[in-house]
Amino acid sequence: MDQEPKHSGATAPTSTTTATLADPAIEQAVRRALADHGRLTVDAQDVALIADLYALGLSSHATVNVMLAVESELDVEFPDSVLNRSTFATVESIVAAAELAS
Repeated sequence: MDQEPKHSGATAPTSTTTATLADPAIEQAVRRALADHGRLTVDAQDVALIADLYALGLSSHATVNVMLAVESELDVEFPDSVLNRSTFATVESIVAAAELAS
């Protein structure tokens, strides 16, 4: 019986995942915002799309700054319906919310 390897929450899986995002420009804007405001313990460019950002150091205060930076760079406004912890849990979920806002 095969078992999947276990990863601790403190490591950053590489950014090579099978998920494909609709707009790579939005992903890069999110990664820049995370690098500038996320206070992650790892390089935002190396974080996998589905890695838990809170396990990598993102705080609720930093989340607000990341959101504001993404909104400013992409000239969008996140709808109230997506303003919750799960929206900012992964790069993938932030990108999806930004796409919804555009």
